[in-house]
Amino acid sequence: MPVRTVPKNHRNVTGAFSSTKAVGAARFESTLERDFLALLNFNPAVRSFEVQPVRIPLSGTDRQRHYTPDVLVHFDPGMMPDRKPWLCEVKYRSELRSDWKKLTPKFQAAARFAAEKGWRFKLITEAEIRTPFLENVRFLDRYARLEPGMEDDVARLHETLAQLREATPALLLAALCKDRWNQALLLPKLWHMIGTAQVMADLTVPLTMQSSIWLPQD
Repeated sequence: MPVRTVPKNHRNVTGAFSSTKAVGAARFESTLERDFLALLNFNPAVRSFEVQPVRIPLSGTDRQRHYTPDVLVHFDPGMMPDRKPWLCEVKYRSELRSDWKKLTPKFQAAARFAAEKGWRFKLITEAEIRTPFLENVRFLDRYARLEPGMEDDVARLHETLAQLREATPALLLAALCKDRWNQALLLPKLWHMIGTAQVMADLTVPLTMQSSIWLPQD
């Protein structure tokens, strides 16, 4: 459960992010936080995440004050056995520059708190979030949510790609059918397979019809 309520904010976008990985309500206070949650939701190595998970006491003040980091991320031990949980603060670089003196004691307290828990404190900015990978996640998300009922087409795509070993979306569809209309019908199902990791691609670069695609290794 989040330890504090996210207030309505007329300067930033606020809302709730829907994810089966979320522990409690996954509310965000900015588009940057929303985009970070989208990356966590898409990443198969992320087992779960919790928004505003802890309140950390700040010492050296006349009155009791607390700092609440944005997200706690737990990773799948089967995929990342050595990765410690991340206690994350999501901030724009401009905020860090303008408020660094005020933020430093909070970040130092969070780093100590995380170390005591066996976690790692991480600062996450738009440099890590606003990347080609995020654009691919946004694009693929709508296809990853496609309803079932396309098993035959998925099987054909899988079988043909297994024969080719490596291809591009354009080459794979051309190998299956020459008719452009039928290719257009198959394409959303291929994007679904990429979005659900049934077909692999380098998502750190823009995804196009000429991107290399292949089947995951067993």
